[in-house]
Amino acid sequence: MNSVPGHIAPSLLWDGGTYEEQASELVGSVHGDGWGDVHPSVYETAQVTSWAPWLEGHGRRLAWLLKQQSSAGSWGEGPMPYRLLPTLSTVEALLSTLRNDTAADVSRERVAAAVADGLAALRDLSAVGGWPDTAAIEILVPELAVRIDEHLDQPEIAALPRLGPWNRGQRLFLPHGFQVALPERMAERCRAAGGVPPKLHHTFEGVARRLPQMAPALPGGLLGSSPAATAAWLATEAHVDRGKARTALAAVAQHYDGLFPEAAPICVFERLWVAAALARPGLPASCQSTVREWAGEIYNPDGVSGAPGLLPDTDDTAMAVLVSALTGSPRSPAPLSAFEADDHYDCYIGEDTGSSTANAHALQALTAWLNHRPTPGAALQSRMDLTRDWLLSQQQHDGAWQDKWHASPYYATERCVTALRPHIRPATRDAIRLAVDWVLSTQRDDGSWGVWGGTAEETAYAVNILVASTYDSSGPDTTQALKRAGHFLRDAVRSSGRHPALWHDKTLYAPQAMVRAEVFAALQLLQAHQP
Repeated sequence: MNSVPGHIAPSLLWDGGTYEEQASELVGSVHGDGWGDVHPSVYETAQVTSWAPWLEGHGRRLAWLLKQQSSAGSWGEGPMPYRLLPTLSTVEALLSTLRNDTAADVSRERVAAAVADGLAALRDLSAVGGWPDTAAIEILVPELAVRIDEHLDQPEIAALPRLGPWNRGQRLFLPHGFQVALPERMAERCRAAGGVPPKLHHTFEGVARRLPQMAPALPGGLLGSSPAATAAWLATEAHVDRGKARTALAAVAQHYDGLFPEAAPICVFERLWVAAALARPGLPASCQSTVREWAGEIYNPDGVSGAPGLLPDTDDTAMAVLVSALTGSPRSPAPLSAFEADDHYDCYIGEDTGSSTANAHALQALTAWLNHRPTPGAALQSRMDLTRDWLLSQQQHDGAWQDKWHASPYYATERCVTALRPHIRPATRDAIRLAVDWVLSTQRDDGSWGVWGGTAEETAYAVNILVASTYDSSGPDTTQALKRAGHFLRDAVRSSGRHPALWHDKTLYAPQAMVRAEVFAALQLLQAHQP
């Protein structure tokens, strides 16, 4: 991360206060929160509703799900391709509710009407295409489609007149690009291996009913940090102690008023990203001891996991190394070696597709660590060179980068530009210039940036790119773009609204504290950049 040279006057960022005041308040809020600031997930809540109707709050979940249905019959956030999985999940959960007569105080007619509209929406969604690279979508979509068809075959469902043609043999059409046999093939691999690999724990609900006697070990808490996976685990027939899982699931429900996010808690992930963002313009003195404490607690010589029950990964491990270095307590990047591939880092062991942002964070971490250990050695320098060149090879022709952990290219591009900037060579300069040109050419009329519409989060990333790109950060085009961005960001902060979901898990989600940190830091960078 970059520190802007020179003194930054402690003037107001906006009506709310100075950067130090806002950063200190945010760090204090994050430090006191044992869960992380993320909203409930339609997908996850629906799957818990389906797998665990016995769990307290079932009626609350049903009522909430029904209220989340759009006028078009679908569920979820973002463009149509992102609505496929949450709509499948909710339709399946509502059919399961009708089939098992667990509608509580909600009328069966109301539930059946929502199912009928959801099925019609799925018929339209199946022709959309362009499916996002969200977690295990290739397994979850066909598994849910099969479960929905099985529900529709049952006499108690066929007898409901509101479902119309669906009780006369009509079935879902599996969207193009998905394989109906894939969940069973994954289950066969698990049976052959004698267990469920850790990388499937977070999405265990996609294979759970195919492996009734093969529930993975659960030492405590949620399976793979996922409420849905844990509820599915509790529904298996394996002889396991269910008490800890029930307690963990009930605790999440209590915190979220009966609803569920896709991962809980997210404190590790949240704290690292908040700290790194706030350190970009310079971490305020009032935040340093707390952030240093975070880094010391999170760093693990065996690798860092983003949440309990998840595999250690490059992203979180690199960010722990980075934040440690930024707070003046450097810790060895040696744990990253476990994720080394031929010319880049795998995000986790067994990964199928590489992550540009995870590799950008790894390069940033190594660079920051070397600021305290200035002799890299041949092996480390070679690894940095390979990672740099791999990142350069991932840049698109228009100058942007994409990534599987985020829907917006502004996030991936900002991460890659920030990581590459200290590594001066002609190819790096050219790549950053191209990224800057792309950012300048895609600013919206209101001063914002965004892949689907202008957002404060994506505008903050664009500001970071322009300010950090010292090759051309003072030209008239850049100056005007930053001025317009400042107006947009200040207005967005004053509105105090919820930031939209742009991050990828099983569906879209929005880590609110992390986004606020990015926006606060961008406003401070803008203030420092003013002539």
